[in-house]
Amino acid sequence: MLDKLQLEERLKKQLDFAVLIDREKNIFRQTHLTGHGRAENDAEHAWHMAIMAYLLREYANEEVDIGKVMLMCLIHDIVEIEAGDTYAYDEENLKTQKAREDAAKEHIYSVLPEDQKQELIALFDEFEAYQTPESKFAHAMDNLQPLLLNDDNDGGDWERHHVTYSQVYGRQSKTKLGSEQLFGVVDEILKEHVKKGHIRNE
Repeated sequence: MLDKLQLEERLKKQLDFAVLIDREKNIFRQTHLTGHGRAENDAEHAWHMAIMAYLLREYANEEVDIGKVMLMCLIHDIVEIEAGDTYAYDEENLKTQKAREDAAKEHIYSVLPEDQKQELIALFDEFEAYQTPESKFAHAMDNLQPLLLNDDNDGGDWERHHVTYSQVYGRQSKTKLGSEQLFGVVDEILKEHVKKGHIRNE
């Protein structure tokens, strides 16, 4: 059992972490808010994913622990406080993404008490490994959320970055690992944007 001093130290670490992760609100993504709004930040992306996961859980390919999925959604981009956001179609920065995020993961989660550090690192690693039903469904949300925003914005982010059909499908095809049904929706949206010329068809 923890004594008073240990409890105070534990609480201090937890509160320090709570303050630290506020910085996630300053990490801006390439995706823009609906209605042609400003760039979305990482915290907004994570919150939106978590709510979507809960609402859409019935479409997961397999039964999932939705609480675990939501927590994965909420923590998966905390590493970007130090590693920065890597755009999904930035081939050069994608080469160093894992190394940057692994270093950030160790540094940031070390602010927490050891048991919670290990718990959240394990959850982050599970998300990245893409093997469990929960990680596959969380990744489906990670793909679907920006796609819905971009669809609402007439494909503006795809056009801005001159994204090609093969690039978008290379990423979005993985959505079916988490949800075949939601991938059907994704496929229809992408075909429409290819037809409109928002996504380049090589």
